[in-house]
Amino acid sequence: MSIPSGAPVAAPRVPEAVHRRRWAILGVLMFSLLIVVLDNSILNVAVKTIASPAPTGIGATQSELEWAINSYTLVFAGLLFTAGLLGDRIGRKKVLLAGILVFGIGSALAALSSSPGELITWRALMGFGAAFVMPATLAVLMNVFERDEQPKAIGIWAGSVGLGIAIGPITGGLLLEHFWWGSIFLVNVPVVVVALIAMAVLVPDSKDPAPGRVDPFGVVLSIIGLVLLVYGIIRGGELASFTDVTVLAPLIGGLLVLTGFVWHEKRSSHPSIDISYFRKPAFSAAVAAIALVFFALMGVTFFSAFYLQSVRGYTALESGLLILPLAAAQMIFAPRARLVVDRFGARAVCTVGMLLVAVGLAAFALFDADTPLWVLCLVFFVQGTGMAHIMPPVTVAVMQALPRERAGSGSAINNTFRQVGGALGIAVLGSVLSTVYRGDIEGHLDGVPAAARDVAGESIEATLGVAEKLGPAGKPLVAAANDAFIGAMHVTALGSAAVALVGAAVVALFLPGRPAVRDERAEAPQDTGEPVRQS
Repeated sequence: MSIPSGAPVAAPRVPEAVHRRRWAILGVLMFSLLIVVLDNSILNVAVKTIASPAPTGIGATQSELEWAINSYTLVFAGLLFTAGLLGDRIGRKKVLLAGILVFGIGSALAALSSSPGELITWRALMGFGAAFVMPATLAVLMNVFERDEQPKAIGIWAGSVGLGIAIGPITGGLLLEHFWWGSIFLVNVPVVVVALIAMAVLVPDSKDPAPGRVDPFGVVLSIIGLVLLVYGIIRGGELASFTDVTVLAPLIGGLLVLTGFVWHEKRSSHPSIDISYFRKPAFSAAVAAIALVFFALMGVTFFSAFYLQSVRGYTALESGLLILPLAAAQMIFAPRARLVVDRFGARAVCTVGMLLVAVGLAAFALFDADTPLWVLCLVFFVQGTGMAHIMPPVTVAVMQALPRERAGSGSAINNTFRQVGGALGIAVLGSVLSTVYRGDIEGHLDGVPAAARDVAGESIEATLGVAEKLGPAGKPLVAAANDAFIGAMHVTALGSAAVALVGAAVVALFLPGRPAVRDERAEAPQDTGEPVRQS
């Protein structure tokens, strides 16, 4: 039997049975990711309702609201790296199933919270479960798709984040209009049940076939370092100051512990992560870009909810609908980002994406209380378009830099930088917003009773609450609060845009450009007119 000449076609590295159902598996992974993203975006539109007195809400203060968000972030970010390592070692499917189950239990308990303290506790439990879901979804994806299809799959995976951003606020708005505030958490439970069944049936298990010895000391260092660092960041945002000892102590402690972690990993014979990957400019630039873009965007996402609801007077549902253009842009462009990267290269695409994000953020500095809705929608669409051309390429750069067997570690690095960057953005930009707002509003609090004056200056919600109690005499204070918030928002937006510009510079300098295109005609063998000899 004659065999055509030429190199044999390589068989897929994943089992054929898995390879055939890879797109169905991707759908399940997106569904799992959607639960985590949807929960956070729902909470963003519900903060005002939760802050209301019972029975509408649970009377959470500004600080308690921040901790309802931050307790999740603290646990989530602190355990991401460990969760990725555990998935590589014991199996990503097991970790994914356990994470989804814990997340569902935490959601049900959060829905039944009767006090801010209970809500903060159960949100932390949800963060524990989510920490095991996020890295596992991307790690499984890398193990069921071959390298040439991974950029397309990651683009679709990233697009599901846009879907979550869209569904979350709208779902949250609908639930808050018709049910009690706890329904925004209870809605996760049926979604979790469906996800568990689908994962058990479709998703294959995978793990590192040769994980080597356990590095317990490195794991403990990573958890302590990340928790201290993120706590310091959160505490700084809460106090609107990064010079307080309760902020500096955990920040410096976290950085020292993480430095010790890096030192230990470089010298360990069985490291949890190969630090040498960070010597690759493209890898380091990709994770830096992830951190910077989420630093810029998360701070703006936090204050835009107050701008839309407190200043503009939109309901939670209407605010959610206004975010649709951002989500739509991500869903449209993220799955196609690989095509643009193939043509222009990751460097050019990500640089332009970062510049679009910077333009969208800077536009907030031009908003006032009467900015037309179509302008808001256009700005959100520009931001979403920029994000859609950043996240898929940089995620591909991170994930393909590591061996397939270490996909859990790569996903954990990707998501850890994302979470730390986002937490830092909320804390730093939130403290800038709070400081500027307080400085502007203090001159308008002379008519407020002395006992309520300090509380009234904490936030726009606090000021509006005091103004409402003053009755007709509080109307000038409402106008002053809106003006002070818009002024603070302008300063914060420019700071966010500056961070996005730094991100543009990083990717422009260090991400790879367009790959060289080989001239296949020149490399092809010349036709001599003789028949090709076959064996």
